[in-house]
Amino acid sequence: MNPFALLGLSPALVRAVSERGYAQPTAIQAAAIPVVLAGNDVLGAARTGSGKTAAFALPLVQQVEGVAREAPRRLHALVLVPTRELAAQVGESIRGLARELADPVKVAIVFGGVSINPQMMGLRGGAEVVVATPGRLLDLIDHNALSLSGVALLVLDEADRLLDAGFSDELARVLALLPRRRQNLLFSATFPPAVQALAHDLLHDPVRIEVPLEPDAGPAVEQHAVEVDAARRTPLLRHMIQEGGWTRVLVFVASRYASEHVADKLRRSGIAAAALHGDLSQGARTKALADFKAGRLQVVVATDVAARGIDIAQLPVVVNYDLPRSAVDHVHRIGRTARAGESGLAVSFISAETEAHFRLIEKRQGHRVTRERVAGFEPTESTAPVTSGGGIKGKRKSKKDKLREALANGSSGRAEHEQ
Repeated sequence: MNPFALLGLSPALVRAVSERGYAQPTAIQAAAIPVVLAGNDVLGAARTGSGKTAAFALPLVQQVEGVAREAPRRLHALVLVPTRELAAQVGESIRGLARELADPVKVAIVFGGVSINPQMMGLRGGAEVVVATPGRLLDLIDHNALSLSGVALLVLDEADRLLDAGFSDELARVLALLPRRRQNLLFSATFPPAVQALAHDLLHDPVRIEVPLEPDAGPAVEQHAVEVDAARRTPLLRHMIQEGGWTRVLVFVASRYASEHVADKLRRSGIAAAALHGDLSQGARTKALADFKAGRLQVVVATDVAARGIDIAQLPVVVNYDLPRSAVDHVHRIGRTARAGESGLAVSFISAETEAHFRLIEKRQGHRVTRERVAGFEPTESTAPVTSGGGIKGKRKSKKDKLREALANGSSGRAEHEQ
């Protein structure tokens, strides 16, 4: 018997996963699917690339399969996600599964950055499932394009990113419009205090499912930290791509300007590269990702708009050209590689200015990464933490040190004046 059938899935969905080549459920799928089918609230903690989408998509589709069809179609399940890319990815995954049902289920995918009119037209006649970003969902509600009064199942995917992206107010508005009696599923790779508070308020007697990455869990992310002066990161990146024979690389930078600048430098050296950032049109973002997945691009240089929800099969390398702002962002960046049991490489560039910040990331993730140097690109400044008169970390000076310098300079100036 197919292992997915043992989880309680219908024959149609068992066929669907078999056709997609899923031989065995992942740990999060095996734990979550029966619990969701039983109608329980779920608090799911699993690293990116663990099969989390199917863990809620499969039981969601089965629940909708058992609901009597109405005209117009009544919204049964709502999935909220933080980014356009994740909305498209999750929505298409649910659509693919829903197509296997004898009685088709309508799945609407809605997000901002594009015209609202086609999405309003698509919702004519209703939909049983809506996958949405919070802002665009509220816009559609304001236009009377859909109602949340019949929602029986709510899924918050990448809950930490939903809150981090500034969706707290929008999320509160959406929750206020939902029926009080409903099933709630909250999935997140990390659980900062804001997510814990949301889970406490949202979930009723939830089943907590945690799937940590065990040391013997098979292929995973191999991390490297390469010391280099900030000004030499682009030549080093080009060198490592060429010498390493990297066929597909996702490079993370801190700003739109850096995204365009680094991509342009790589193109000038003959490497097929494109920028990906929030200021691009949705069409340009979609094309860049499609070209990357199809192998027409070797490198995508992205801001953190790409850190969540982008599932690229067999992405071997992720590079932190600029370090992420937090350890949480670091988890999601490097989680773009080593997905679905594949191995992956995550390289972080460390300069004298960023050494202290990377040490903080290491502390938060509980993992020390050995520093390395590449011949010909050795840094000219030491990246070792500096301690002087008050425990200064990295290159930053404490307020006491700045005050000491100011007093010393003032004393020197007075001495010179007196002479």
